[in-house]
Formats: sequence, structure tokens, C-alpha cells
Amino acid sequence: MKLRQRSIFTAVAAAALLVLSTGRMALSDSLGATTPSSASAAAAATSGCGKTPALRSGSQTITTSGKSRSWILRIPDNYDNTRPYRLIFAYHWLNGTAQIVDTGGSDGSVWAYYGLKQLSNNSTIFIAPQGINNGWGNSNGEDLTFTDDVLRLVENDLCVDTTQRFAMGWSYGGAMSFAVACARPTIFRAVAVYSGAQLSGCNGGTQPVAYMGIHGIHDSVLNISNGRQLRDRFVSNNGCTPTNPREPSQGSLTHIITAYSGCRAGYPVVWAAFDGDHTPSPNDGSTSTSGARTWTSAEVWKFFTQFQSGPTTSPSPSPSASPSSSPSASPSASPSASPSASPSASPSASPSGGSGACRVSATVNAWNNGLTEQIAITNTGSSTVNGWSLTFTLPSGQTITNGWNAGYSPSSGQVTARNVSYNGTMAPGSTTEIGFQATHTGNAAKPTAFALNGNPCTVA
Repeated sequence: MKLRQRSIFTAVAAAALLVLSTGRMALSDSLGATTPSSASAAAAATSGCGKTPALRSGSQTITTSGKSRSWILRIPDNYDNTRPYRLIFAYHWLNGTAQIVDTGGSDGSVWAYYGLKQLSNNSTIFIAPQGINNGWGNSNGEDLTFTDDVLRLVENDLCVDTTQRFAMGWSYGGAMSFAVACARPTIFRAVAVYSGAQLSGCNGGTQPVAYMGIHGIHDSVLNISNGRQLRDRFVSNNGCTPTNPREPSQGSLTHIITAYSGCRAGYPVVWAAFDGDHTPSPNDGSTSTSGARTWTSAEVWKFFTQFQSGPTTSPSPSPSASPSSSPSASPSASPSASPSASPSASPSASPSGGSGACRVSATVNAWNNGLTEQIAITNTGSSTVNGWSLTFTLPSGQTITNGWNAGYSPSSGQVTARNVSYNGTMAPGSTTEIGFQATHTGNAAKPTAFALNGNPCTVA
């Protein structure tokens, strides 16, 4: 996926500024403008569960707000109507289309749905809505109503896990994803906003939603300050410890991912800043862009799939009232406090039950003096684990600064990660994902051994 030349960015930046001043939208399609397409807690299941579906993968239409709107649906191969599925809305950019999101455009299937469709391995239902005039003006809340109506139609026909609804998008699509986070916080579990700004409104915007923001430090279309403002709204809503996260320097061609500490259990905020321009598919070590080589797909997939059970307050089963068109107040100013050194999340009750048989895989993403580590814990035993602790030894020089989905103590040496309130039960065969951010002094290796409730795990 190749960005257009600087002259296009300059023209679009001017258009974006004009639109921001008038309340209308203006973002560039740096993926290439085209003609619009014609076309684990127990899951909270929808009315479509158990039904023989009438919907099929492909282009769809629906009448909403008095207009005929198009969208594309992708149902997993070998769909099982007794299994509640994760569901992801993927919004296109200005002058992009649902068709490009669905096919991956010039990058092909590896980039379909921002790369998440391939990573999903038939575990997820995907929806690519088509914006009016290839954008997301959300006039009088019509794009939110469109989202509501499509979701209602899908859930009446297909088996969806209502605790596993997500939204994502780049540029104008990022703005629409932010609008969803503001207006539908009890419907959508988490959002990922690539290079976004508050352009599609923010009706509500006072409740917590798990939030991931991705933005280039020298974005010439939507300055990174826009992304920081969106992020800081949910840093506040989610009760996270305010901080100014580290961001890469220009010319480093790297990215830095920060997981905020202190967030309300189940509502993390993650900020990914990269040395690049206005793109959803940056590549470390290069000024080029490629959906096949970018790191963003894996990071967003990891963010979405960490939610193995519903939030403390479960999302409502289906969207309801139509939204107001008026945005709420501007996001709060950028925070200034220093990062908290102590890991986040308090552990719940002492572990009990289960056989302790387990498998663990760990993935490290490191930069010059920091890293993030994602750990997947699978219960390979025959009994349910009710309350767990995972012990491992950090390599010398590593110190945990914050974490998610577990409480970590101490921050170095032999560490114990204990479950939090929403992920303490692990059924046989289920997988729970946790993770942390740490500093290091040159050794960014991952632990070599893990034990679940005192029993050694197989390391994958």
C-alpha cells in the first residue's frame, strides 16, 4: 500500500483544516481513491444463535434513516450457529470504500479489514460499512444509526457474542470509530483508532471503553495532537494514570507502544506512536508502507483478543435509541504526570481448583530500552481453574512499569502475575491473554519457564 506524494498530503491537509473550521469532514485517501463499491465467561449470545442464517458473505444493502446504504459482510468459513462469534466493524477512510477494506486493496487479502481478517482464522464476523460520499459525516447521527441498524440485522440472523463487539478505522474511519466509542460505550467492547480526529462527532463520550490509538508523529494530514486528544478522553474515562507517553524521534523509523497504568479493570488504554506520516500501515526501518509488513495488524488484533470475558458491566444486547448529532465538549488537555512505576490492576481472590496443566506462549516487542510482552495462558487440563497465579522470572535488567489483565508483583526478578476480577476463571481448553510493559538494560529476552498455580507449564 503506497502513500501518495507530498503534494497530495498538503492539499488534503488544507482541506482538512477547512472542514474542521466548518464542522464538515475532509481527509485524504492516501491508500488510493477509487469508485465506491455498489455493493471466558459465558458469551452473551444474540437471537441469531441456533438459527439457519439467511445472510451470506458479500455485499448487502439496508434502508436506514430513509436512505439505502451498502455494506459488506464476511461470515467465517464453517460458521457454527451455536457458537457466539466476535464481531468487528471496519470503517474506511475518506474516498476509500468498503470494497477496499474487504479486499485489502493493492496489498490483497493480507490487508483485508486492516489485516485482521487473516489473523482471525475464521473466528470473527467482519462488517465493512460504506460511508455516504465515501466519508463519515454522521449528519444528525445517521452513520451511528446505520451502524445500529446493521448490527441489529446481523445479530438477529447470526450468532454474535455481545461482549465481543469492536470497531476500528483509519483517518476518517478512525473518526467514526471514535464516534462509536463516545456514543455506544455499552455496545462496543473496544475500539482502535488509526490516525484519527474528532470529525464524526462525540455524542456522550463520558463512559469507559477499551481504547487503542495509533498515530504518526509527523502526520501531515491530521496532526498527532488530534490523536492525543482522542486518547486522553479515554485515559480520563477509563480512570488511567495520566502521563505523556514516550514517542519515537523523527528519523528513527520505529514505533513505541505504551499501555497506560491504573486503568479501570477491563478498560485499558494503549497508545502506539510511530515515526511516520498519515498511514495505517507503517513499517519499522522504512519510509514505505505495506499492509503485508506492518506491525499494526498484530498489535490491534492482540488488543482486541485480550478480552476473553465480558466487562464488569456487560454491554447491552442490542443497540437502541438514535443518537443526537451534537458533539460533546472537547477532550481534556494532555496529561502531564509521570508514568506510574507500579504495575496496574489488583488481583482477585486466591487461586483454587483446576489441575494446573497449562501451556504458555510469550511474544516480545522491544525497542532501545523498553519492551512490551504479551503472554497467552492456555488451560490444557481437564478441570476449570478458578483463580490463578502465573510465576516466571524476568531476565536480568528488566523491570515491569505497567501491565494489563493481571496484577504483577514484584516488578523484577521472580514475578507473580495474578488474575483480576474479570478473568479469574479458565475453562479447559480456554486461553487468557495478559501482558506488561518493561524497561531493559540490553537484554530483551522473554522468560524461559512459567508455572500456573505452582505447576510448570509447557512453553510454546
